[in-house]
Amino acid sequence: MTDKNLYKTLKERGLLYQCTDEELLKKRLESGEPIVLYEGTDPSMDSLHIGHGIPYCILRRFQKAGHKVLVLMGGATAGIGDPSGKSQVRKMLDKKTIETNIQNIKKSLSIFLDFDGDNPAIIVNNADWFKGYDYIDFLRDIGVHFNVNQMLAKDLYSKRMAEGGLTFFEMGYMLMQAYDFVYLNRKYGCTLQYGGADQWGNIVAGVELQRKLNYANGTDINLIGATNPLLITPAGVKMGKTERGAIWLDPEKISAYDFYQGIYQTPDNCVEMMFALFTDIPMPEIREMIAKDIVKAKKRLSYEITKFIRGEQDAIEAERMSENLFTHGGDDAPKFELKASETPINICDLLVKCGLCSSKGEARRLIEGGGVSCDGERVSDIGLGVTKSCLLKKGKKNFIKVEIV
Repeated sequence: MTDKNLYKTLKERGLLYQCTDEELLKKRLESGEPIVLYEGTDPSMDSLHIGHGIPYCILRRFQKAGHKVLVLMGGATAGIGDPSGKSQVRKMLDKKTIETNIQNIKKSLSIFLDFDGDNPAIIVNNADWFKGYDYIDFLRDIGVHFNVNQMLAKDLYSKRMAEGGLTFFEMGYMLMQAYDFVYLNRKYGCTLQYGGADQWGNIVAGVELQRKLNYANGTDINLIGATNPLLITPAGVKMGKTERGAIWLDPEKISAYDFYQGIYQTPDNCVEMMFALFTDIPMPEIREMIAKDIVKAKKRLSYEITKFIRGEQDAIEAERMSENLFTHGGDDAPKFELKASETPINICDLLVKCGLCSSKGEARRLIEGGGVSCDGERVSDIGLGVTKSCLLKKGKKNFIKVEIV
């Protein structure tokens, strides 16, 4: 038996945004019988960032409730690249890079899902079922059920059509993802696909493909597609990256302090949803916390997510470092070593070299706008030469302790 309250939890926490048949989903989740569901990820990078973890937070709830979870690695679809919301063709990856990315990503998945025990999650790779599938057979079996006019009318292709045109190569992506759903139903009995709202068109395509196959084959299989809302910053981009860079899940790619600070930079409008996704704190308590003191709430959010992703010790240390920076002058700031032979060094060059700025132009603009301080003193001279160890501060949140060695 499964936890019959899962549907209620998803609704209360705002984790169910769109659904092809919400009444049927509600019925199945409240029946007490386990279902099989999946979420797909194209391994286009060698690590996942915090935004990629959003659907896995939802899969985690399904697994804990007793349902069977499949994680699809798009070893085949990554070779094309999802055109959703893109103005240009995605960079094509070779097979070796894709396989390396898959192996690296698997390490992060264990943060969210249990791959052992009585109800282990299963990782599948669509390269396994597309390998050897004859091109003509695929078009006859699957392509015949897709209408090009209807495909072009979907939102996921609109940007590509408006800003650069769409290649036939990319058109195949929807067919492949739709077939993934059908294949996983046949192989594992999978009846639910969950994903981000930007994947709605691809998810619906799989549901519609099965309906057409039902008509052609005389079957009666009901697949369900569902999405979680996207976390969109005021700048109009998805959560996952900050001005400091991506908030990587891999601890080898980001320090605990930078991870914590990346979460702390969560825009105010995204804080409630981040709490809903990554914690089990009751929603009334979350809303009261945010309404009372948004700064305190963001500190709690940063601690909780750092603890969840990296462990309690990292969370404690990152919180201590952050508090130290704001109250004690930065004794525990991240350190950058500079050889004495490189001094004196121009302040703009140093800001770039230590990673606080991406270019000398950015450094000059920040200094001219009063956004840089050195040992607590605002820097106003872009020609300043640094000759000794110092604490550099960019804006209100970014610190580097420069040590001359």
